[in-house]
Amino acid sequence: MQKPSKLAQIPQIRFAGFTKPWEIRKLGDCAKFSKGSGYSKNDLCNIGTPIILYGRLYTKYETIIKKVNTFVRPKDSSVYSKGGEIIIPASGETANDIARASAVENSGILLGGDLNIISPDKAINSAFLALSISNGKPQKELAKKAQGKSVVHISNSEIKELNIPFPQKAEQQKIGKLFANLDKLITLHQRKCDTLKKVKKSMLQKMFPKNGASVPEIRFAGFTNPWERRKLGITKTFFTDGNYGESYPKASDMADSSKGIPFLTGGNLKEGKLDISGASYITKEKHEKLISGHLVEDDIVIAVRGSLGSLGYVNKGNSGWNINSQLAILRTDKKELYGKFLLQFLISDMGQNELLKRQTGSALKQLPIGVIKDVEVPITLVEEQTKIGELFANLDNLITLHQRKVEKLKDIKAAMLSKAFI
Repeated sequence: MQKPSKLAQIPQIRFAGFTKPWEIRKLGDCAKFSKGSGYSKNDLCNIGTPIILYGRLYTKYETIIKKVNTFVRPKDSSVYSKGGEIIIPASGETANDIARASAVENSGILLGGDLNIISPDKAINSAFLALSISNGKPQKELAKKAQGKSVVHISNSEIKELNIPFPQKAEQQKIGKLFANLDKLITLHQRKCDTLKKVKKSMLQKMFPKNGASVPEIRFAGFTNPWERRKLGITKTFFTDGNYGESYPKASDMADSSKGIPFLTGGNLKEGKLDISGASYITKEKHEKLISGHLVEDDIVIAVRGSLGSLGYVNKGNSGWNINSQLAILRTDKKELYGKFLLQFLISDMGQNELLKRQTGSALKQLPIGVIKDVEVPITLVEEQTKIGELFANLDNLITLHQRKVEKLKDIKAAMLSKAFI
């Protein structure tokens, strides 16, 4: 006999037409429990029966698992999904890592060892249950039940004791579908972002001449002139270090973000852009006193210590910022070398190889300005450089657009999860 339930609070947001309070039920009263069968990474092969190993819930977490691209040759006494099961890892590094659940949509999937398997009653929507266990009070309750130090464990006997708030099934289905659609949108924009990154990588390889070649594989129409290779040190490029030594900002020189000037480190260089997140700020007075590190539009910032070879381009909005001793500035003469063109070459595999093969030091690797000057750059007419630089700048903007959509959708999802579950 099913134990009587008690009424839960109503969530902050819910679909129109649903007004009944959610009922709190102990999971052990409305589901069956089992365990997966032992397989490890060593059992994986290219062709075979699809399998879910517990590590997937950490490396590639999904609320609903639809496609599985890991395979094994099945063993006797293996456990196969019937479709609709919930899986929870039985071990993990932290309590929060282990307090997550996924719904397995399809049948015929092998369920590996170290997986707790929950088969809910027909009155429960699997996607909703996976979301419920992974959010709100049930998630916190599950994390508290995890036991261990270097590795934490959770068993079905503990999972059975979880108290889950349930609405009627029609509302469960709507909630599950809503978050499934959000996940689809996130995946769509992430795929577009990843595809554009692959396109860019391929184009970078073909729009700069390979070593020994005088022309690239593909180029804009109307350009037939051979390219030449020049060391950066013999171009009109201006080089300067970031701030260090006695002039380096002290604690009294720091300011809050609303009043100060961004003071960048290597961690603020992300995929050719200046990322202000996590940046420190210095007072305007200190910024004006500093002789080095003043950024102007079209500068290229390069990490010469720490994250060697990382790069960032200074656009109009970044002009007037400052940098620390981990960074240096390359300031080109636009009549000879277009900044966005040089940036893209240095980002390319060829450019990174040119930079990193010149790093110095043993314990502390560095890229002194002297060795950066020895980097050989393939150079063509400024008109062609400009077209190439702008082409990749536009690609970068598209990549950023999709990445921002992914981040915004993830923020929306997180906000809705916090309000849709009790």
